[in-house]
Parts: sequence; structure tokens; C-alpha cells
Amino acid sequence: MEEDLLTVARKAAEEAGGLLLESRGKNREVSHKSGPTDLVTQFDHASQDLIVSKISERFPDHSILAEEEVEIKGNEARWIIDPVDGTTNFVYNYPLFSVSIAVEVEGEIKVGVVHLPVLRETFWAVAGEGAWLNGEEIHVSDTDSFKDSLLVTGFPYEKDLVPQAIETFSKLTRKTRGIRRDGSAAIDLSFVAVGRLDGFWELNLSPWDIAAGSLIVREAGGRVTDYQGGEHDIYHSPGIVASNGLIHKEFVTRIN
Repeated sequence: MEEDLLTVARKAAEEAGGLLLESRGKNREVSHKSGPTDLVTQFDHASQDLIVSKISERFPDHSILAEEEVEIKGNEARWIIDPVDGTTNFVYNYPLFSVSIAVEVEGEIKVGVVHLPVLRETFWAVAGEGAWLNGEEIHVSDTDSFKDSLLVTGFPYEKDLVPQAIETFSKLTRKTRGIRRDGSAAIDLSFVAVGRLDGFWELNLSPWDIAAGSLIVREAGGRVTDYQGGEHDIYHSPGIVASNGLIHKEFVTRIN
């Protein structure tokens, strides 16, 4: 069953990515959701419509949870979709935005796909079967010293959480080789999985931001927890920490 789910998820993500690439040069109708930095365009909705259509055509009984206010109740599996993760980047033609699709079965993420249209990279994972980038198996980095690690993070939309995020950013900048901020949690997690980065942390993300990427990290040999180092729940944990596993214990200690 997982292979059928993966086939549909990859095809839908890559077709949606093609749609987003075709939108370059066209007028983008930008509006706001929760605040002035939380953007959405007509292409977020078009990408989501395409993905939902592909899933419903093949799996009409499945549930769907998508970022742009779509929730379809069904049986069996639940698809968790972010049609454009990194919309601000997309609006500004900054190339790091992605399409993220995960499939949850009986409370466990079984399939995860993250597609980067501009870079033409597709990351995917199937539970228990490893993680892949464009058909090549991937693994997390072997950095075993926190001071030698390269991290990535994002800042929350909620203004009252920003000071805490900035304080942690400042503290970890002095304890590592550096910190990046790319604007897409799905990409950040995928880059940890492939070893381009050693760790990622962020507060207050939604399930569609991290469902696929979290599986990809785990299947690439990494570790994903909450801020206390405990089990991470995509629906309820207030923060996420992902790493190559080797630096994880010190990573969790440093952000608290």
C-alpha cells in the first residue's frame, strides 16, 4: 500500500511544483492570514486544488488535511498537505520554497514527500524503508561535535514568541559554526536528512509544515524530538528539534 501512496504523493507534489514554476512572471495576488508576515497567494490555492484532486481521484475514501483551510473527513489514511511551504520566499522569487505531502495511517506517518521546484529536487521516505533524494538513498551527516555543527531555524508568526526565538538564535550562534534561516521547515528538515545541515529547531509549527520532513529525517538515520528530548507529536508538540542524532543531546540542552 505504501508504494501506491508514495507514487501518488510524488506525482502530485511534482505536478504542483510545475504549476508553481509556471507562475513565475505572472501577477501574484498576495493576501494575509494570521498576520502581516503570514502570506498566501492564488497559487497556494491552485497548488492545493491540484494535489487534492489527484489524491481524491485515486483514493476517494481517504482523509485530507491541507494548509489552506481544507479538511476532508474520510476513512483509512490521512493526507497532510502544504501546497507551498515558504510562501514569502515564493512571492519574492527566492528559490527556497517547497511542496510537502505526508500520509498518515493509524496515527503513524508512513510516507513523506518534499519537492523543491526550482532546485528540481524531490526528497521522499517510506516508513521502515529509508530516505531518498531523486532516487539516491540519503543519510544524515556524521558531525559529532555540537560546536562544529551547522544549524537552521525559523521564527514563529506569533509576535510574543519571537523574543524567545531570537534569544535562542543568538545563544546558539555563539556555540556552533553558524545558523541558517531558509524560510521553509519542510526544506530545513530535508536538508538535515541529506546532511547539508546538522540540526533544525523551531517553535509553533503546523502539522503540514513538518509531517513529511520529520519522516524523511528519521528514515535518513536522524532523530526528531520535542524541545525536551521527548517524543514529538506533529499535532500537539509546541516545538520540534531534529538532528543527525549525534549532536542531539547537547542540542536539546542548549535550546533550553
